[in-house]
Amino acid sequence: MVDDAARGPLRTIRGLLEEQGLSGEFPEQVDREVEAWLKSPGLDDPDLEDLTHLPFVTIDNASSRDLDQAAWVESDGDAFEVWYALADAAYYVRPGSALFAEALARGASYYLPTTMVPMLPTALSEGLVSLNPDVDRRATVFRTRVGADGQVLGTTILRARIRSRHKLSFERVQTLYDDGDTTGLADGVADSLRALREVGLIRMREATERNVVRYRRSELSVGVEGMRFVVDDAVRHPVERYNEQLSLLCNVEGAKFLRKNLDDARVQPIFRVHPPPEEDRIAELTGFLKNLRKKQDLDAETWDPKRARSTAEWLDGLPTGGRMGRIAVAVHRQAVMVNGRSTYRGEPGIHFGVGAEVYARFSAPMREIVGIYLHKEIWERLNDAPAGSDEENLALMEEVVRSANRSRDLQRTLNNRTNEVVLDHLFRDAEENGWERLGTVVGMARKKVYVLIDDPHLDVKAYVPHLSEAAGEALHIGDDQVTLRGEDDRIHVRVGDAVKVRVVGRDRKRRRWKFGFAETDAG
Repeated sequence: MVDDAARGPLRTIRGLLEEQGLSGEFPEQVDREVEAWLKSPGLDDPDLEDLTHLPFVTIDNASSRDLDQAAWVESDGDAFEVWYALADAAYYVRPGSALFAEALARGASYYLPTTMVPMLPTALSEGLVSLNPDVDRRATVFRTRVGADGQVLGTTILRARIRSRHKLSFERVQTLYDDGDTTGLADGVADSLRALREVGLIRMREATERNVVRYRRSELSVGVEGMRFVVDDAVRHPVERYNEQLSLLCNVEGAKFLRKNLDDARVQPIFRVHPPPEEDRIAELTGFLKNLRKKQDLDAETWDPKRARSTAEWLDGLPTGGRMGRIAVAVHRQAVMVNGRSTYRGEPGIHFGVGAEVYARFSAPMREIVGIYLHKEIWERLNDAPAGSDEENLALMEEVVRSANRSRDLQRTLNNRTNEVVLDHLFRDAEENGWERLGTVVGMARKKVYVLIDDPHLDVKAYVPHLSEAAGEALHIGDDQVTLRGEDDRIHVRVGDAVKVRVVGRDRKRRRWKFGFAETDAG
């Protein structure tokens, strides 16, 4: 078997897709249905509300081509009107069709470095259904009135025809916020973007009041240059958080609508449920924080969450930069680890991560089968469609739930395998040429020390036997789970410490890289 590090990046990515049976090709019947929709796109549907006069814009990554969200926001005295348009994929992808069957089999679009495998054919996801600029498109539009305190005053759902004015990148909108640059923007767009920022900030403050935590996370951009992967830190602009608030708002309002209609035979909704952390996990975090304060000699006023009004406020107020900033990064990482995973279910339940009593994923209708299904459910209810048999409705809902959860697991598997491959490519010359980077110890567990590299923000696992080999003495993780100690019980490294990580070899049998710590700032 050829080691992944010996392959070219593009060939390796293709191999990962083949392993999972993923392909950009679609069955012939799907292609025929797409051709039929292209000839008769339903844009002249008299039941559509005509909103083409409103200056919607899409805001996404510059390279994005599947544009499923567009926004227009206006200030109205002490409140805001938020118009959030979602691509009407459910109109084209209907149960009983080859398109729906294929989307159900895939479950979602899948993303890897340099490539994406779409759930829907690109003639739809990048063409007819995508909210591209300067063309009419079908959309499901959430019109939500938001008060100055961030509270929702009411929501109306429309099936409409819209026309986006611009395909804007996050960078372009951030330039408007930072420098006031409105060059080339259509009438009304600049005012809408400024109002979007206000709503985003208001909703973020309101979320903090509800104890919704914003974790300090880093993102990576993985590309290919020649025959190697290149990893860079991805810049996350403030506008991305503002735009995210509109998406969350839409998903919560849609979920409330479905929950309100649970007794209607036409409604078989799917919710995304994220339970709060279990008591034993919270106890583990509490013990970790107590040990960390002691080993790092931290003052309780800043580092004890019980001193703050809420966990969200406490985490948000931890120091940034310097030694204290590194410790704060480790604390955030441990707080993230306390949370469980969200799942799709047919019954409503709390979504702890976004602080919502009920939540549903309406906002990715071209990239997730659950989005298509949820839009279908809304329109069957609003249009008083025939209920159909309970058995068939329940069976379809359960099939979509299985597909949605399976696709999330598959994307996670692809991410993990990709991370392994990228690290192999980055480190494959390390044994001969050397590789050292400064990082922060963000956690310890059993025989592993977790380190977040400063530049780029890579997570690496340093195994204690390898660290012992590099140090020339037997090391072990202390009972406190925040210290790495030597044979004489002297502390070598604490969680929150800066360490210089170096590659010392490769465990080929277990397919692991061996790391040592060249320097530390442990006291």
